[in-house]
Amino acid sequence: MADLPTFDCTKSEIVICTLNAKYIHASLGLRYLLANMGDLQAKTILCEFTINRKTEELAAELLAINLDGPKIIGFGVYIWNVVQTCALVKLLKAQRPNIKIILGGPEVSHETLEQEIVHLSDHVITGWGDVSFPKLCQALLHGPKPLMKVIAGEQPPLDEIAMPYDLYTDDDLAHRLLYVEASRGCPFKCEFCLSSLDKTAWAFDLELFLGELETLYKRGARNFKFVDRTFNLKIDASVRILQFFLDRLSDEQFPAGPPQGELAPSGGSAAREATSVGASLFVHFEVIPDHLPDKLKDMIAQFPPGVLQFEVGIQSFNLEVQQRISRRQDNDKTVANLGWLMKESNAHLHTDLIFGLPGESLVSFGEGFDRLFAIKPHEIQLGILKRLRGTPIARHTVEHGMVYDPLPPYQIQQTNAVSATNMQRFARLARYWDLVANSGRFSGAMALLLTENSPFWSFMAFSDWLWESSPKTKGKTSGITPENLVDALHAYLIDVRKFDIDLVTKTLLTDYIASGARARPDVLRSLIPKLPLPQAKAEKQLSQRQTQHRKQTEVNSETSIIMETSGLNA
Repeated sequence: MADLPTFDCTKSEIVICTLNAKYIHASLGLRYLLANMGDLQAKTILCEFTINRKTEELAAELLAINLDGPKIIGFGVYIWNVVQTCALVKLLKAQRPNIKIILGGPEVSHETLEQEIVHLSDHVITGWGDVSFPKLCQALLHGPKPLMKVIAGEQPPLDEIAMPYDLYTDDDLAHRLLYVEASRGCPFKCEFCLSSLDKTAWAFDLELFLGELETLYKRGARNFKFVDRTFNLKIDASVRILQFFLDRLSDEQFPAGPPQGELAPSGGSAAREATSVGASLFVHFEVIPDHLPDKLKDMIAQFPPGVLQFEVGIQSFNLEVQQRISRRQDNDKTVANLGWLMKESNAHLHTDLIFGLPGESLVSFGEGFDRLFAIKPHEIQLGILKRLRGTPIARHTVEHGMVYDPLPPYQIQQTNAVSATNMQRFARLARYWDLVANSGRFSGAMALLLTENSPFWSFMAFSDWLWESSPKTKGKTSGITPENLVDALHAYLIDVRKFDIDLVTKTLLTDYIASGARARPDVLRSLIPKLPLPQAKAEKQLSQRQTQHRKQTEVNSETSIIMETSGLNA
């Protein structure tokens, strides 16, 4: 296999497969399936590819499994891979019509029969697949033959589901993010999210789960992404899990290096605050922002820099919009808790806002952005609403003039409150914000850029100028180098914002050298001194980990709301 270590696949009759967005992502769902295959596990092989691979190559590799080819291939289908998976299924069926194709995952669990990929397949499992997929494979191989094409996934008690964590390979531990879950489901009803369909949240046995974490840790795992929708829902369990990692920090004497994979140092500001104490451990949690009692704060405050990353979904500060989409959020508590985390903890804060919600205008979104920006979180991820199949957000389509792209990822194109032109403006702003603000490369320049009353509208003006007027970025949102941005910021801050040329040049020079970049922007070419010494080892390791999670959340910011960690749905 090109994307995974080589397997002995001469006896494999069943393939479970998905196309990940990037190599660094390791599918938790496929590993759940493999762990629960029972007597069929010895005949099952797990294959992970990436969406940028050629369809013909993937088909050839899958058909080469087993001397006679596999009998069953199960695909995990998601919003980010449905187009590529559909092309692969079409090619497989053309070359080997007798292969049974089974689909699962959030993208095919709703509005199922209208999808081309469903028509091409033999069976679809909607919802949880841990139990239903092995049962279907058993029936296809040994009978009785299933009568239904679309099968509702069975949801067993969590204690009947085999844990998948021993199926992470040593190569996974060394080079990829490890996804883990202490619970499934979500009690909240935010209408843009598939988790709103859950009735509650279900917790795995905590002792059993911590035992699995201990095994992974002893094998060398140091990077963990929790996919729990609400990690801090049950505070006692949250504290126990944090204590587990805090205990391992106290035992660390010889920090292991971070995964290499596709990573490279970014020079982000948080990365430069490294200490060697927790240099080998990095843990990511998704938390609800208005539920942070003192018991949890006391635990969070004990962690050194570089260990904890919290993904905090704010989405909107607009009370009317929150009520319209059934989102419960205490805005004052949210602001207070985020402020505490920034001032009293060492956690890295990745915060999310969603543009395009029903009734949210550009003006009201800007007000919410400015409120969040005032707290100074390390990252503000600007997402654009997508109409995920099955989500209740569809009920607002007519009343609020919600027009979505009919193709994945089904992104909102315009609403009654936001024109198509302004939606495009925002999409460009979000891209430029990632390159300039979230990259951590331009902290000094950002302080100059956002000195006007509204940080949002200040950056919008810069975004419009980058698109319309800057020679090296005009008409572009991709293929823009850090050096292009240095030159653009230099021109904009001097020519448009009228800052002193010496102040701007000195600020950009300081930013550029601190970022660790090695090229020479035009405006700094004659000023850049001899290249600085390489980063200290501990500092470089933390920089790599921050980059890792920034890259990971760039992908998952668009897809995290459809993460269901059950069988083919993970």
